[in-house]
Amino acid sequence: MKSSPPPAGGARQLRWLNLVTALFVTCLVTSNIIAVKIIDVAGVVLPAAVVIFPLSYLFGDVLTEVYGFARARQVIWIGFGCNALAVLAIWIGGRLPSAVFWDGQTAYVRILGSTPRLLLASFGAYLVGEFLNSLVLARLKVATRGRWLWTRTIGSTLVGQGADSVVFILAAFAGTMDGASLARVVIAQWLVKSAYEIVATPLTYAVVRFLKRTEREDVYDTHTNFNPFRLAG
Repeated sequence: MKSSPPPAGGARQLRWLNLVTALFVTCLVTSNIIAVKIIDVAGVVLPAAVVIFPLSYLFGDVLTEVYGFARARQVIWIGFGCNALAVLAIWIGGRLPSAVFWDGQTAYVRILGSTPRLLLASFGAYLVGEFLNSLVLARLKVATRGRWLWTRTIGSTLVGQGADSVVFILAAFAGTMDGASLARVVIAQWLVKSAYEIVATPLTYAVVRFLKRTEREDVYDTHTNFNPFRLAG
């Protein structure tokens, strides 16, 4: 693990970590809210979340590349908790009695309500995908000695997004669609999300370069415990 030493008298402040964490969580929660809308992009049917969800992987890459797997792990769990809180608040809002003059209850439940199966599929896919993404990037950074950033941002995304798509589609829709249709949906989501990351590579480079310079932080996970359930550093 390599980074600059803290100043005398206390731990060094990481000025941008909170902002990156907030952006990560915002992308995650927003994507889960707008995912209910199904869009058609040049004949490819996808949830509307595709416009922002891949950004959570971009910020996940940044977190692991700059701050290391241990901090990324904490942020992934923060995102999980925030998303669970949002889901709980939406559910409570739907269960509360409506005002007599408000006629939007049916629309509220249809748009914001989610079945337990879809929620479990979403939560499971998120954890599997994000942790695999962070793990692969951390390992590749050590293996490449910090060179060729694009190989680990794209490589980790291919693995993480692939796992996310497989877990979510199978958990949410197995038994309601035939195998060929499930495979097409998985591949379509995986390719679109991965392409998103590839296109965003210049942005990832710029953000990583800025953070490493201003934070004086560049962690190598050479002796890191990669247990996803270990919340301490």
